[in-house]
Amino acid sequence: MKKFILPLFASAIIISTVSTSCNTPAQKVERAESKVTEANIKLDEANEAYLADVEKYRKEVEAKIAANNKSIEEFNSRIENEKEEVKADYRKKIADLEQKNSDSKKRMDDYKLEGKEKWDDFKAKF
Repeated sequence: MKKFILPLFASAIIISTVSTSCNTPAQKVERAESKVTEANIKLDEANEAYLADVEKYRKEVEAKIAANNKSIEEFNSRIENEKEEVKADYRKKIADLEQKNSDSKKRMDDYKLEGKEKWDDFKAKF
């Protein structure tokens, strides 16, 4: 009788293990759909964070450009009382600064949303 119970018990354990580990196709599909939904949510969150970062950086750059323009205007008003030789040198430097400011604004305005990696490269070069 002991010989009969041991194999029966072992068979019962094996059958219960196999039956609980096997999922129905519906369960597999449901689990896969759940994973896809979670991945889409994470992707949406990442895209929102990326767009927020771009917008924040644009505002920072616009503020810096506005501050630079104000400084240039103030400097222009201060050099009016200088000698002509000095004025010419200052005007050349001011023109260079205005060009850099203009180029920065154009680069920022021309940037197209191309993904997080390209954005990080753009910011690093900017």
